[in-house]
Amino acid sequence: MTVFEEIAAILHPLPEPGSVEPEELYNDACRAVDNERRQTAEWLEGAWDGGDAEPLLNAIGQARRRREQAEEDIRRLVAYGREFTRPRPYTLADLAEAAGMSISGVRTCYDHDQVAAVTSAIGRPSRDWRATDPTGDDG
Repeated sequence: MTVFEEIAAILHPLPEPGSVEPEELYNDACRAVDNERRQTAEWLEGAWDGGDAEPLLNAIGQARRRREQAEEDIRRLVAYGREFTRPRPYTLADLAEAAGMSISGVRTCYDHDQVAAVTSAIGRPSRDWRATDPTGDDG
């Protein structure tokens, strides 16, 4: 295995036997993972050959960006659950459990930026945004 293939194997592990439902799709799942591995290895090798990126550091940086995006997704989804759902917001406890956060963490994990992003995404305003705008522009 090349370093590119090894990194791809780490990023795309094969499913454990018995973990795919229905079970007859296990081989299809393994083929899909093999395809992802091949594409990732080719992408890493192409970036290396082009002089753009060292493969391991590039893969770590990509994983960090995926983590940051997932964290932003959680903040937006929590904002949606608290500020946009009708007739009542989701409880802090339910959102905290789903997000793997504390209740106080859920209460403070989003701000006007996430509320604005949700407003833009769904095309309607929040129920009643009461927090103070950090820019001082509450209008």
